[in-house]
Amino acid sequence: MLTVHELLLKYKESLSLELTAGSEGLKEKKIIVPEVERPGLALCGYLKHRSERRILVFGKIEIEYLKDISPEERKERLALLFGKKVPAIFVARRYRPPKELIEICNDRRIPLFRSSLSTMNLITRLTVILVEEFAPTLSCHGTLVEVFGIGLLIQGNSSVGKSEAALGLIERGHRLIADDVVLVSKKKGGYLEGTGPELTRHLLEIRGIGIINVAHLYGAVCISESKKIDLIVKLEQWDDTHFYDRIGLEEKFCELLNIKVPFYIMPVKPGRDVVLLLETIVLNHRLKETGYNSAKEFNVRLLDTLAKKACSKETSLDIL
Repeated sequence: MLTVHELLLKYKESLSLELTAGSEGLKEKKIIVPEVERPGLALCGYLKHRSERRILVFGKIEIEYLKDISPEERKERLALLFGKKVPAIFVARRYRPPKELIEICNDRRIPLFRSSLSTMNLITRLTVILVEEFAPTLSCHGTLVEVFGIGLLIQGNSSVGKSEAALGLIERGHRLIADDVVLVSKKKGGYLEGTGPELTRHLLEIRGIGIINVAHLYGAVCISESKKIDLIVKLEQWDDTHFYDRIGLEEKFCELLNIKVPFYIMPVKPGRDVVLLLETIVLNHRLKETGYNSAKEFNVRLLDTLAKKACSKETSLDIL
């Protein structure tokens, strides 16, 4: 849910907005439905199946229509159109709203904006913004970095070495997206995107050192605001009693917001170059995306070798 006031603060410049009326309703009006509507049919009196919770956008056709009817009819049509649940009204191309529209917006505390954008451009941008704002989200513990263009989410228990691994990756020229808390959102294209809270953006916590600003230490090239999450690696302390996959035939997935993401478990112990191993996981993942799987190729070779040996034994027995 988003208030109209929050929408104005965040997107005033990109939507080229100017508040014309209904300022008293800015903070109380809430956008519940992420949809935008042009009230063409409703202005003509057809109100069946119309939702009162959508943002309304008036373009050239709507404004010209209102100018062509009498002031009394104009006031009557607008009064029927605007219920108390209408969150906001936008007028495109900086058209001057009729005084009846301004009066009703002030009376019913409905924020009225003017925008210099064309009608379709305004509707498109509003729709994209609302889809982004209303996308399903969650926060998770971990460190998100961009490695060779792949979004890598490093997870694991506290003090296992997530931030240190991220620092090593940054030292090798990769990018930090978020540390400690990663905000994950489900995008319309069916993928996950991660970013960091504004408070901790570009910051990395290293035990024994404290908080460091990656942008200041390594430059702006080593940070990024957001990234698609392509891969999840969980770091855990090495356990001699635990069996770790040595071939990689079985592909594991972790489900976030009903989307499956490739998942790996990386055992950590002194002497293992975790940074190098993380880079190798990412490169191997990119190779799999091109259709080449090293583990499957090895398995085919192994089965082929065993089949040849079995065939040679049978031939030897036949000779005897």
